[in-house]
Order: sequence, then structure tokens, then C-alpha cells
Amino acid sequence: MKVTYTLSHPVLPLGTSSKVDVLVTFSAEADAASARRSLNLGLVIDRSGSMAGAPLKNAIQASHELVERMSPEDSLSIVTYDDTVATVLAPVKVTDKAAIGKVLSKVSAGGCTNLSGGWLKGVEHVKSQQSGERINRVLLLTDGRANAGIQDPEQLINMAREKSSAGIITTTLGFGANFNEDLLIGMANAGEGHFYYIQSPEDASGVFRIEMEGLGSLVAQNLEVVLKPAATVKVASVLNRYRFEARGQEVTVGLGDVYATEARQLAAELSVEASSAAGPVALATLMFRAQVVVDGSVREVTGEVPILAHLAPAAESAASAADKNVLAQTSRLRIARVKDQAIELADKGDLPSASRRLREVISELSLLLDKASYELSEEVEQLAHYAQRLESRTYDAVIRKELRDQSYQAGTRNRGDLALRGTAGGSADSLEAVSDAGGGIVLECVREGGKLRVHTVSPGHDTSFNVQFPRSAREEGVRYVVEKLETSGDGTFYRVVGNIKRLVVPGQERSAKSQGAAPASKGKPTASKVTASSAADLPTTTSVGTGVIIQCVKEGSKLRARVVSDGYDPDLNIRFPRDIREENVLYVVDEIITMANGSSYIACGDIRRLVQ
Repeated sequence: MKVTYTLSHPVLPLGTSSKVDVLVTFSAEADAASARRSLNLGLVIDRSGSMAGAPLKNAIQASHELVERMSPEDSLSIVTYDDTVATVLAPVKVTDKAAIGKVLSKVSAGGCTNLSGGWLKGVEHVKSQQSGERINRVLLLTDGRANAGIQDPEQLINMAREKSSAGIITTTLGFGANFNEDLLIGMANAGEGHFYYIQSPEDASGVFRIEMEGLGSLVAQNLEVVLKPAATVKVASVLNRYRFEARGQEVTVGLGDVYATEARQLAAELSVEASSAAGPVALATLMFRAQVVVDGSVREVTGEVPILAHLAPAAESAASAADKNVLAQTSRLRIARVKDQAIELADKGDLPSASRRLREVISELSLLLDKASYELSEEVEQLAHYAQRLESRTYDAVIRKELRDQSYQAGTRNRGDLALRGTAGGSADSLEAVSDAGGGIVLECVREGGKLRVHTVSPGHDTSFNVQFPRSAREEGVRYVVEKLETSGDGTFYRVVGNIKRLVVPGQERSAKSQGAAPASKGKPTASKVTASSAADLPTTTSVGTGVIIQCVKEGSKLRARVVSDGYDPDLNIRFPRDIREENVLYVVDEIITMANGSSYIACGDIRRLVQ
């Protein structure tokens, strides 16, 4: 394992105190990627009713692809859960992928979400095959909130920490808009694994690929770093979201795993007292240890790296160039903290303060935009989008998840394909719509791995370049017309100059609309009525869309209908036609309303039988 460091300002001024960022990188040696460790994976799949349709279909497809990436020496177990937990594949070597595929293909949606039961069963299976020479990990997939079994988030997070201490890592994957991101991030952090937000079901395969790329290129595990500052230096802050502990002046940081495909980075801010002695100076000593596999056996490696700077007169220090890469990386980490602060304020209902906090960062970053990279420019567009959503009081569960995911990935990972993911909330509806581009340049918005990106499609421009474009106006598949594009200062992307219009087919032209127009009012919902005499006579659907899922379960001699979509209480009764009730059948209704006393629900609108 190779260890390097870079300072944001390698030359510090004499006679005055200063602050400097240090960025330490742990990466694979040139030949480290050749030795692949065998995997011991437990795949835990949420099959609750809310996963019905596209979420479960895409989760199963992604699981098929995960199996294809595994080797015969790897072990795999598969657990599914709704109210009940089922081991559909006991731990086996991955020698018959077709047979495992048949098991996956039989998984279908059911009832509620016993997340704890499914996860603990997955841990149990991984433990039965556990070995220090293998990678022992549980992959927990869910789209909802734990509403059966152990439901207390703090208890589940503490349990994930205990399992990690015993050598079993937990990675969590949240689907859709209803899961508890604080719980899944907490479990991933405590469990020393990763968290992924799968906003659209189609993104599942890409996320599984990223996780498997890492597991297949593991260089070192349980990397732990101790920063021991010099007497005149203090560790002011650890900028990443890693686990750390201060002991006196020393700071111990747990960085987790190092992959050949993804270097692990540690960023810290150091406070340096004034000094009158010019020349080289030791700011700190970095000591590290990690576990690696050598010739089939686990071995601990240790090392020590002195962190040095140079002290010089103030004029010389001011003239020395700052390291742009360090500044970019540490800016990304500080912005991640601001996003968490905005979430905290918004959760308390203080949306104006949350927006102001984001706008403050935008103002600071805007001073750097002329020479900024696309990543920093994109960060500004993202922040402006979220600030606008807060100001228009359209802060919702999806926006919160995007902010939390962006903060988490910035603070723990070092992959561009995981940075600044998010596709919700944008709309081109407020733009003037024209059917003729005239002399303008045509752009198109496309989805790229959990992100919305804009590229030019007009000849004479580089179609591979990203275009800096308002996130609030991005809508997948929409084409735009702009007056002009200018190339960025670093020559790697375009910026829009002038007005932006939407390009439409003839007959759909219209003037620009004000943003935030109130949606058309809906009529008062009415209780569902059916003429069908059984579930078999109902119209069918293969997707849930914006509907709500109902399931019928046997309770004694009765068939009780319950709501199994997330956000509803499955223990409350629901007014639902008796003639069509059949045990374990899933239904999709247009809407659910709650009785005035909060004691039960009423199914409203059309009812369809969900076909899986």
C-alpha cells in the first residue's frame, strides 16, 4: 500500500499563525490488484409490498448481475423478508449460477418490512462461512422503514457496530423515496460498509457494479491512522465523515478498506502556531496500520510518514501557489458539512435559515468559478437548486435523501460516479417553448448513472463535454435552445450564455411561465367501489406508479386488508370491498385517506390487482 500526502499551502508564513489542509492518500501499489480475495456475501432483499413492480424487478436483475460477477470460490446466501424472514438460498459456493438465478427469479413482493430480522439472518449466514482470509459482508436492500421486528434506529446501528467488530461488514442500499436514510447511513457507518441511494430502479445495476468492483480489488482492510501533531500544531478538524477519536493532541481515524479501484483519502485541517525559524518544519507524524493478505494469510502492516512544510517570509509564502487539487477536495468536504447543517435546519422547520446557509456557500464558490473545474461548477448548480426548493417550501423526502447522499459520498468515498447524484425536482415547464432552434445551439438532458447531465447535440461542438446548466431546469429527455456556449477556463466543459428555451414539436409553443404555479386542484376523493365479484375479475397492473399497495392477510377466520406501502400504519384497518379480498393478493388503489379520528383508512379510486 502506497501512502502520499499533499498540503494546500506547502509554504507557510513566518511570524504569524496559520491554517493548512493536509490530504493523505492511501492507494494500491502497481501490482496489488492481481490478488483477489474470495467473497463471503449475504444478500438480504426486501420483498415487502412497497417493493412491488419496478423496484423489486430491478433489484432482482441487479442481483443476477452480482452473481455473474462472483467466482466459484466465493460463497453466497440469499435472504428475503417482508413480515417474515426466509432463507431462499443457504450459503453455497457460486458454482451453479443458473440455479442461483432460478432462486432469485422466484422472489415476489409480500407484506411489511421486518428489516432487522432479514439483516440478522443474513449476518448469521455470513458468520457460518466467516474466515479472516475472505471478505465477509452483508448487502442489505430496502425501500422502506422498519415496521416489524426491531424498529429502533439506534439499536440497529449499535448492532451493526457489534457485527463489524466481529468481522462482518454491512453495506446498505436504499430504494426510492420512503426508506430511512439516517438509519441506513448510520448502519453503513457503524458497520464499516457503504451506503448507496438508488433513486431510480434502473440505477440498481450500476450501484451493484460499483460495490463489486471494490470488493474484487481489495488492497487492505481496517485501515487506522493516528495523526500525532508537533508541539506547535493542533489537529483543528478531520474533514471526512470517518470514525475518529481525539486522545489529547493525537487523533485516531478509522478509514475502513482500501481498493485498487478507489484510493482512500484522509483530509484534516491543521492549526500552526507562529514561528520565527525559517526552513523545513515537521507539522505532524502520521502512523498507520492495516490488514492485508499475503500468500493466503492475513498480516498486519504498519508505517510512519512525517508531514513536512516550509516556513518562509510572508511575501514568499503569499507568492507560492496553493495546491488546486487539495483545495478542491477539501472544499467538497466542507460543502458536505454545510449540506448536513441545512438538513438539520430544514428538519426543524427553519427553511429560510437552511436556504441562507446554502446561498452563503454559493457566494463563496462563485468567486472561484472563472477557473473552476466542472465538478465545482456543478456543485454550485446543485446548491442553487436545493436553495430554491427550500425557498419555495418544496423541501421533501427525496430532496432530503439527495442532500444526505451527496454529503455521505463526499465524506467517505473517492469516486466521481458516486458524487453529486440526484435527479429529482427539476422541470423545464417554466421555460419559453419554441419549435425552431433558429441560430441557437441545441442541448439535451440525459440520465447518466443517477445524475442528470446536459450535452450539446448541435454540430461544431464537442458532444462529450458536460454543459454547466441550471439543475432546476433539467428534465430527462428534454431538448433546449441556448444563444451561445462558451468553453470553461480549464477547457473541459461548456457554460451557457444568454437565455434558455425549451425545444418542442410544432403546435406546442408557449410563453414562459412563472415558476411555482399552483397545481391543478384535485376533486374530493371518493371511497372505492367495484363491480367485480373476486380478485380474479379485477383489472390488472404490473406497476404501482403513484398508487398505494393493499394486501389481504388471514387473521383467525377473517381476511383483513392492510396498507403495506411505506408511510402508512399496517396495523390500522382499512375500508376495502370484501368480495375481492383474497389471502396474500396485492392490490393497487389510487389513494388512501385517513378517517378523522385517525383510527382507520379508506381506499379511494380505482382498484387493480397487482400482477408480479
